[in-house]
This record gives sequence, structure tokens and C-alpha cells, in this order.
Amino acid sequence: MAKSIYLDNNATTTLESDVLNAITSALSKSWGNPSSSHTQGIEAKAIIEESRQHVAAMLGAKASDIIFNSGGTEGNNMILHTAVKYFHSGQDWSHNGFPDKEHLPHFITSNLEHDAVKLVLEHFAEEGIASVTFVPASPKTGHVMVDDVIAAIRPSTCMISIMLANNETGIIQPVKEMFERVKQINTSRKTIPKILLHTDAAQAIGKIPVSVQDLGADYLTIVGHKFYGPRIGAIYVKDLGSSKEVPLYPMFYGGGQERSYRPGTENTAMIAGLGQASKLVTENIDKYNRHMEKVRDYLEDRLKAEFGEEICFNGRIGKSCRIPNTCNMSLLSVDCSGSEVLSHCTHVQASVGAACHAQNRPSPILLALDIEEDVARRAIRLSVGRETTQEDIDCAVNDLKQAVEKIQSKNTCTSAQRVE
Repeated sequence: MAKSIYLDNNATTTLESDVLNAITSALSKSWGNPSSSHTQGIEAKAIIEESRQHVAAMLGAKASDIIFNSGGTEGNNMILHTAVKYFHSGQDWSHNGFPDKEHLPHFITSNLEHDAVKLVLEHFAEEGIASVTFVPASPKTGHVMVDDVIAAIRPSTCMISIMLANNETGIIQPVKEMFERVKQINTSRKTIPKILLHTDAAQAIGKIPVSVQDLGADYLTIVGHKFYGPRIGAIYVKDLGSSKEVPLYPMFYGGGQERSYRPGTENTAMIAGLGQASKLVTENIDKYNRHMEKVRDYLEDRLKAEFGEEICFNGRIGKSCRIPNTCNMSLLSVDCSGSEVLSHCTHVQASVGAACHAQNRPSPILLALDIEEDVARRAIRLSVGRETTQEDIDCAVNDLKQAVEKIQSKNTCTSAQRVE
């Protein structure tokens, strides 16, 4: 059986062995209902609260600011819906001399967001729930420009939601600088809604240090399976429950778990796994970062040496910083899509972009950055992981080379048959 070289860690990661052990231990030993008052329930509840501490420590947050949920999609939906309710909770805002178009809550986001933000906001706009400004990213930097976001602010702006790092290019967005500017603006918004600040940190956590204090975020989305944890998630909400300035409204109603913000019997085992994955990040982030950057840079050097001028690196834009594991590139020597190249690979397991998107069309993210459609169609996203070695990279580059040669050979034969 051919050896697999897994280079799709931005789509999902495997479980670290310590994470798997935490999950199986909780499944076998701490299976009680965490709401029960007997020993089994108390033990399960203790695991949940310890895990909450680990997630909070990873972000430089308080444990009371962490709410567990099913994953990034739920977390983003909950935060965005909260902003709508927050806007309408200020009874005087919609009668504060706003023009008609300002009676709706206004969101600002980018044209680079994951569908779990983008489609929610598009739905809000289509249904007349909110108005939305999608700020275009700059093709010169690969990220949104802070001045462009600030210029989009209206009296009715209730939330700015910008991802921390893009899942396809790996480019880090200027969230810290942006949020600092908005906080200065918020000090003068006395009779109109304060602008709430959200970042989806799914692709950044576990790859670069992420501190909610440093970012100045009001809300942050956490996705376990992007950093060697299970497929659940959590959200951070600043001073949750102790301040009315950063609210959170539930989407579900039920038994009161997670302080009634996210009711439903807790998935103790998966929460234990998320806590352990967070603990590993806290203890090892510098090591993880250095290793992935070294291997990613080696990958790009090897690709450049092998394909020369016939390769385009789509994530290398200006002086913009990237998360350390992501290489988005297009092979120009064959006239076919990136997915077709990957289909001819024997070892490489990778993707052409977000796993949620169709694999047979150019990435909307790359097109938004003014990358030519023909180049975007050829794109392949290679995302290394903690376990990826330079030997894996050598094998992967050779595999890609052979895949290109197979396609070229097939095209040559087809052309020859047409001539005959």
C-alpha cells in the first residue's frame, strides 16, 4: 500500500495521542451526567471545568468567559445572532434620528471569510434582518486594510467580524490594529450601539500564539479539530455574565447547561479532548510554530527548485505574514485544475481550498485577491502539520512532479491521436 503524505491539516487534523487518551478515559470512567449530584456526575462536571480552564489558559482568558459548543459553525452563528439581538435591545437606537436604511443592524466583514460567517451574513441581508458591508481585501497585501474597515462604519454598525487567519492563503489579518482603532471610536458612541468585535480564530489557534487580551476581541471562535482536538468547539466572550457591554444570547433553550447560554447535556469526553488539545498548545506553541514554519519553508523551496517559473505561490503577497503551515500554490505547466493534479497523485492527500467548497471551480478567496482565474483554477493548498517531516516533503514534491508528468503524457497522447 502506498504511503500517504497528509498535507491537508487546514481541513482537519488527527487527534494527538494525549487527546485520544483523554477522550477514551472520560468515556470509560467519567460517563455520568454532569448535572447529576452523585459521584459519577460530579466527576464528569470536574473534567468539564478543568477543560474550560485549559481552553481559557490557551487564550489568556478567564474560564468563565468560555462556552462549549458543537464547533465553529455554531459558534459563529451564535455570535452573529447575538449582535442582531444586541442592536434591537437598545430601544432608543432605532429612533435616534437614523435614516431609514440605518434602522437595521449593520455588520462589517471581509470578502475572505469562511462560509460559517459569510453565508450567515448574506442570509441576514437577503431576509432584511441586517445590512452588511463586505470589505474587499487588498490584492497588494492579501488582507483587508484597516482604513477600509474603519471607513465602512455607520451609526448603526453593531459588529465587525474578521477572521484571524485565512484558511486558504494562510495570510494573517490585521485584527489587533483594527480592533484598537474601533475601540477608540467606541468611546465616542454614547447614544448609538457600541461596535462589538469578533474574530474567527479557527485557523490560527495551534499555529501562532493567540491572546484575546492582545487582540482586544469581544468574541473569538475556537474549533477543536483544527489543532489536533475533537470535532467540537467553544467561544470566548469577554467578561461573560459580568458585563452588559458584551452580551451573549442563546440560540437554544433547555436544561440550563453552560449557564443556559448553550443548553444540552454536555459531551464530557469530547470536552475533555478539547481541554487536553488546548493544554498541549499552551505548553508547546513555540515548538509547533517553529517546526511547521521550517517544514513549510522547505516545501516551498523544494517546489520552486522542482518547478521553477512554472509555479505561482498564491499566499506570498507583499510583506504580509502567514500562519506557519500553509502553502497555496498553482502549477502552471499543465492546463488542468488543481484537483485533477491531486487525483493523479499516489501519496499526497491535500485539497484545492476550503473542504466545504466545490473542488472543481476556482477559489472565490483567490479570485477576491485578483489572482487570475486560470491561476486560481490550478491552485492547490498544502498545509503541513506537527508530524510532517522533510522526508515527507521530498516524497510529496516528487509525487506532484510525477502527477504533472502523467497529465502531460496523457495530453501528448491525446493530441497525437487527434492528429492521426
